[in-house]
Amino acid sequence: MPETASAALAATYFDGAQARERAVTLRLLHGDLHVQGDGVARVVPGAELQWPEPHRHGMRVMHFALGGSVHCADSAAWDRWCGAIGHAPSPVARLQGSWRWVLASIALLAVLAVAMQRWGIPAVAGAIVAATPASVEVAIGESTLETLDQLIMRPSQLAPSEQERLRAAFAQVVAAQTPGSMPPFRLEFRRSRIGPNAFALPGGVLVMTDELVAMFKQDDAVVLGVLAHELGHVRQRHGLRMLAQGTMLAAGAALLFGDFSTVFAGAPAALGNASYSRDAEREADQESARMLKAVGISPLAMVRFFDVLEQKLKRDPAQPADTDSAWSGLSIASHPADAQRIRFFRDAARD
Repeated sequence: MPETASAALAATYFDGAQARERAVTLRLLHGDLHVQGDGVARVVPGAELQWPEPHRHGMRVMHFALGGSVHCADSAAWDRWCGAIGHAPSPVARLQGSWRWVLASIALLAVLAVAMQRWGIPAVAGAIVAATPASVEVAIGESTLETLDQLIMRPSQLAPSEQERLRAAFAQVVAAQTPGSMPPFRLEFRRSRIGPNAFALPGGVLVMTDELVAMFKQDDAVVLGVLAHELGHVRQRHGLRMLAQGTMLAAGAALLFGDFSTVFAGAPAALGNASYSRDAEREADQESARMLKAVGISPLAMVRFFDVLEQKLKRDPAQPADTDSAWSGLSIASHPADAQRIRFFRDAARD
């Protein structure tokens, strides 16, 4: 529609230097905005106009690039004036006002988020793990063990002779594997409040609790199978991988949710790490079955482990459910066996 002197709009003007408001009339002539009124006669070039995005309610505010602004409380009058002078919202603004495009954008964002969580983050984490020196991984593991010793771990009460016997037995299992295929490791025993458990830390620290040793004191094959499972985590560098993935997931959640809610921000990271942990457990199970068979121990030992653990969890569900910490994803008892895992060990024993 052609611009005419009659295409005018009543508004309020602020010069940007003081809080005083002035009643003015707006006209758009030859692409420039003419602001005239209470002691105001200003012409603002079209290139300096910062048009507000259209919305259903609320005041319209147009800012000027070199300072100052005009306000119009009558949003309907503003929209009619824009139509009269031929000003149309940008394509992006029009899309924002379309509920179909909004729904399509949300759906696309959800697909991208799932794809990033499922494939993108693991791929990036794999690259980070590959580029991380072994010395850094060892330092992370040692630092984590020191923290755990201060918080929930206590010195082992197992007799030194029993500790050395189990270390020697597991060393024989490791020695039977393909030369050079096993990573460096150190087996530590601890007494703690997490009950019968074992976990692996980055860099090769394997921790087994006194309670697990006591539970299977008549069945060394189970203890060796659990240790083989944990060494599988070390061999696959699961600890460092989960640390990288968890950090990226937490950063992404914080970027999306900011400080709105620590619960909402932490949920995606927790859910993502739970998924990665299941993958890691399957890989560690495969390592355990392979290592046990190499020394003539049946993988059924792990079936016995899960059976006994399940019975204990039924009797005392509080143990080890309190393993709510950054390393709980690596502890074998924090992932009770499902039918698929038990079937895997049964099948491995028949092969």
